[in-house]
Amino acid sequence: MLNVHIRPHWEISVKGEAPLDTKDLLGLLLSIQDTGSIAQAAKSVGLSYRYAWGLLRSAETLFGEQLLQTGRGRGTSLTPLAQKLVWADRRIAARLSPTLHSLASELEAELGRMAANKIRTLRMDASHGFAVAALIGGIDRDALPLDLRYRTSTDAVAALARRECDLAGFHIPHGRFEAATIAWYMRLLDPNLHCLVRVAGRQQGLIVARGNPLGITTLTDLARPEVRFVNRQAGSGTRMLLEMMLAADGPPREAINGYNSAEFTHSAVAAYIASGMADAGIGMRAAAAQFKLDFLPLVSEHYYFALRIDAAEEPAMRQLFELMRDPAYHRLVAALPGYDAVGTGELVSIADAFSLQT
Repeated sequence: MLNVHIRPHWEISVKGEAPLDTKDLLGLLLSIQDTGSIAQAAKSVGLSYRYAWGLLRSAETLFGEQLLQTGRGRGTSLTPLAQKLVWADRRIAARLSPTLHSLASELEAELGRMAANKIRTLRMDASHGFAVAALIGGIDRDALPLDLRYRTSTDAVAALARRECDLAGFHIPHGRFEAATIAWYMRLLDPNLHCLVRVAGRQQGLIVARGNPLGITTLTDLARPEVRFVNRQAGSGTRMLLEMMLAADGPPREAINGYNSAEFTHSAVAAYIASGMADAGIGMRAAAAQFKLDFLPLVSEHYYFALRIDAAEEPAMRQLFELMRDPAYHRLVAALPGYDAVGTGELVSIADAFSLQT
């Protein structure tokens, strides 16, 4: 099976001038940040010193500011402008990667059909998460073709109900908001038609800047005027959970600066905070760890795939379950910050799964 990879790419230009391709520039800046040396950085990214130096000068001419600074005994470091460029690239990747991954998966499936691939393609619609990404990364697409679309939990489960996908990834919090969340998804799931497979347990909470300089400890602190908040998109399971928590304990949404913002992944929220554009957001511990941010746990939850009962014994589905039950995958999940692999790969009825969480 053909493997398709689509990656973000961006350019910067001034009207009438040739655009500056950021790919080489950003790789060079990241390496300078790590090594403190232009010469070492150029070598590590496969550029000649002369080309690297010219690239830096061209970029500084374009921006009208320096990208590098030197200090006695500290080598070469990035200026605030260069740091903003690096963080902009990380934010772009965090925001767009799930969408691009979904597009690549769709293209793979289409090319596979054109090549008369006889293996049935599993269609997976899923809320974005690190355990799902780890699972997808370990699948041999030749042996198990998979068409993945990242979307909100509600959209994924609704697609399963319409038979537009074979697996729908969604998450249920433990504790006081569990019953309301289950009721929301049971509008779309039928215990006589659908069952669940456990994917992972994970922690959701407040992601805050490294060192928590504003001393944020509870949701109430989000209403403080100096706190800038970054939210997930409307319809996501994480935003739905936040709305429940705010309705129960406050503060009111309109008191939170940035409540109406919308990032589409946990990583994008974390990247936004790490870049200094927000002070707090809602997301997973794993996303906070990815960007070396602080994390304040609020709730534990379980991530599931929902599927039709009559599809559970299909060869492609059984192959996926075997991968999920593999100890190697369990180790990958357990190594993710805030995750656990208790019951991963276990097939359960809806009634049993939800009653076990009470």
